[in-house]
Amino acid sequence: MGDAGEVPAETAGGIEIVYETFGDRAEPPVLLVMGLGTQLLGWRAAFCEALVERGHFVVRYDNRDIGLSTHLDDASRPDFPALLAGDASSAAYDLSDMADDAVALLDHLGLDAAHVVGASLGGMIAQTLALDHPERVLSLTSIMSTTGDRGVGSATEAAMTVLLAPPARSREEALERSVASARVLGSPGYPADPEDVRRRAGEAWDRDHDPAGVGRQLAAIYASGDRTARLAGLDVPTLVLHGADDALIDVSGGRATAEVVPGAELLVLEGMGHDLPEALWPPVLDAIAALVRRADQARAA
Repeated sequence: MGDAGEVPAETAGGIEIVYETFGDRAEPPVLLVMGLGTQLLGWRAAFCEALVERGHFVVRYDNRDIGLSTHLDDASRPDFPALLAGDASSAAYDLSDMADDAVALLDHLGLDAAHVVGASLGGMIAQTLALDHPERVLSLTSIMSTTGDRGVGSATEAAMTVLLAPPARSREEALERSVASARVLGSPGYPADPEDVRRRAGEAWDRDHDPAGVGRQLAAIYASGDRTARLAGLDVPTLVLHGADDALIDVSGGRATAEVVPGAELLVLEGMGHDLPEALWPPVLDAIAALVRRADQARAA
């Protein structure tokens, strides 16, 4: 558990965002934004504590429609064929709305700005936050994410099968599905322990399971379009981190992000897929901490 436990913050739109903090508020704040259908548990507590040990105040939270944050249960069902054709009218919200949730959380915490770290969908939200509210972002770390350009960051056929599979109908099915998914989406150079995958999937199931909410998050991605042109004008210290063996968002998505954001640093990790294996935490954490130091030093100069 984090230092403050899990508590809600209410946005201007009446959505409650449940969050947890780690460390000393006097240290540089790092806001962790998780990906599609993944609760704040996706940022492992030990990962957060390791960031604290590197001198940071850490915040992790549930995006809307996942975990203990507000679920938009009354929203209409997304029309994915229409979304793919460019008609976003069936989406309940977009990435800008999800970025606004992060701003509301920063307001609730009394933080003028934070170093923002996003993974997968969280990277897209983090990018959007930096574009829509640059004054609230001290640095941007975009992990295993992409620009919104459908020409880059494509998934393999096997990964799309995992992504679009019907939802699990029971806890046990969800656990077995998580192990099978990890074999496809995980890091080939750092295979996950199936029992650890099952344990964490069980924790997530017991805390919340809402496949309809995941569908609305996916619709938000399609409704938000290509950020490439806007990213070219971004003036925020940026790190792009990607696995060389990512089956869900190909490394070309990370490379395209780093190429378009002025001055962005790119770190490609061999053997890493669409997850954050514990064996790779040291280089990931060190890269984030180094970016935070550079950004803070540049602001102080």
